[in-house]
Amino acid sequence: MRRDKPGRGRQDRARTGEPGRGRDDARAPDRRPARGEPAPAFRKPGADLAVLYGVHAVREALRARTRKLLALYATAPAAERIAPDAAAAGLQPQIVEAADLDRRLGAGTVHQGLLLEARHLPARDLSEIESRSGIVLVLDQITDPHNVGAILRTAAAFAVDALVVTERHAPDFSGVLAKTASGGLEHVPIVEVVNLARAMEELGRMGYLRVGLDSEGAASLEDMVLSRPLALALGAEGAGLRRLTREKCDLVARLDMPGPIKSLNVSNACAVALMTAALKLRA
Repeated sequence: MRRDKPGRGRQDRARTGEPGRGRDDARAPDRRPARGEPAPAFRKPGADLAVLYGVHAVREALRARTRKLLALYATAPAAERIAPDAAAAGLQPQIVEAADLDRRLGAGTVHQGLLLEARHLPARDLSEIESRSGIVLVLDQITDPHNVGAILRTAAAFAVDALVVTERHAPDFSGVLAKTASGGLEHVPIVEVVNLARAMEELGRMGYLRVGLDSEGAASLEDMVLSRPLALALGAEGAGLRRLTREKCDLVARLDMPGPIKSLNVSNACAVALMTAALKLRA
C-alpha cells in the first residue's frame, strides 16, 4: 500500500513539474495554492474514513503499506519533508495552506502541515495473532483516545503482538489517537471483539497466561512468575477491570511504586508493566 532532465534546478522543476537530479529528486513540486483558488475538497467524515495528521502518524502510514491510502494534503514545507515517503507510496501531495488544515481539523490541532485520508486498518481476529514478543494487551473499556494512543505507541516499541479491544467501548482509531500513537497504530494489529470475557476465555484456550493489572492486586507483577504467551489486561482509570474480565484472569497483579503516589495514568502503568514483563521474560 505504501505506495529527467539533467542540470535543472529547483526553480526549473517548479515551472515544469519535472523532477531534477541529485539530492532534490525526492522534493515535492512547488504547487502552492494560487490566490483565490477554491478550498481543497476534503472527504466528508464517514465510517470508513480514517483521518491521520502529524508527521509521524502520516509517515508511518505511508511506509507501512497496511491500509488503503486515499489522499495526502500538505503545506509546501511539509510536502517537501514527506516527499520520499509519498513518492514511494504513489501519492502526490495536494499543496494547501495551514489554514485549510485548521478548518478541516479544528483550530489548535497540531497537524504539522500534513493530513492523510485513508481507510481504516483491516479488522483482525484472535486466531490471526502472529507471535513476535509473545505479549498481547487487552483493554477493558479504555475509551480516552490520548490514553489508547499512548498505549499503542508503547506497544509498538515493545513489539506487542496485538491490542484487543471491545467493539463498542473503544475510541476511533484515527485522528487524535493516531497522532498520539506517533505511528504506532500502523504496527500493532487491532483485534475488536464483541464480548471481552469470551475473548479472555479464548486467549486461555490459546495458551496465554492472563494477567490483570489492578492497584489492589494480590501480588506485585515484579514478584510473579510469568511465561509466554502473555496477555496483560488493563482497565479504565477509575473503574479498573470489570468483574467478568477480572474473573477470567489467571493472576491479578499490582505495580508497586516507591513514592507517595501509588497509582499511575493507565498509559504509564502499561509502559511500566510492559517493561517489567519484558525483563522477567528475558531472564
